[in-house]
Amino acid sequence: MSDMASIRAVIASTERTKKITSAMQLVASSKMAKSQRSMSSARPYADTISKLMQKVAESYEGLHPFFEKRSSKKTVYIVISSDRGLCGGLNVVLFKNLIKVIKETKQENICAIGNKAKHFFRRIGGNVLAEATHLGDQPSKKSIDQVIKPALDGFLAGEFDEVHLVYNKYVNVMTQEPTITKLLPIEKVSQEKTNWDYIYEPDAKSIIDKFVYKYIDSVVYKAILENIACEQAARMIAMKSATDNAQTVIDELNLAYNKARQTVITTELSEIIAGADAV
Repeated sequence: MSDMASIRAVIASTERTKKITSAMQLVASSKMAKSQRSMSSARPYADTISKLMQKVAESYEGLHPFFEKRSSKKTVYIVISSDRGLCGGLNVVLFKNLIKVIKETKQENICAIGNKAKHFFRRIGGNVLAEATHLGDQPSKKSIDQVIKPALDGFLAGEFDEVHLVYNKYVNVMTQEPTITKLLPIEKVSQEKTNWDYIYEPDAKSIIDKFVYKYIDSVVYKAILENIACEQAARMIAMKSATDNAQTVIDELNLAYNKARQTVITTELSEIIAGADAV
């Protein structure tokens, strides 16, 4: 009977866990739909401004320091992670890819966005220049500017030669792609200069001086929204897997309980029959 009681206790505990993971799956599914809409709204602007800046780099490579290519490779990484866990290996895979690059380049300058990145690089070490956590589903420009400012200021001062953006790119619900992309210097796509250009008013320099910061803000903002969408998708899948596993455990425990119960019944019947025969 003690075995049956312990099995019943484990079944009840697993049922409670299943209810929690099922609820978290539904919440993540709802949040994922919202984050997908935000990401889809930000993508066209960020992609268009990126193409525009790459076009500008063809003709005005020396007009702003953000276009300047440098020979040495002192690098700073803007790392975007989730604030909470329970989203599978989303953050772990991203950090593993970054650690591999850091070991190759010997550069460990970090601007951490997200609680997981903050604690990870505090634990393993690294030169953490700035931190920002709990920015929410719609981060403000001010909060983004504060965390990336040391990277931009360092680039302008010559302390860093490259700024890289590290985040999870949303492909679909089942696929989140760890991405490390160069943010600065802004590079032209084609090595050959095209025979057309934009018309600038009042002049190219004053426009580009303001435009490069809008480009950086929009690209980082889009990356944060993509990472949020990845987080919710990964959490939904992880919680669905946990719910399914809990149900499998419950089924196995129910089978074990029924077998134990059948054994007890059979034993009692045998004892009754043996007692009747003795009489």
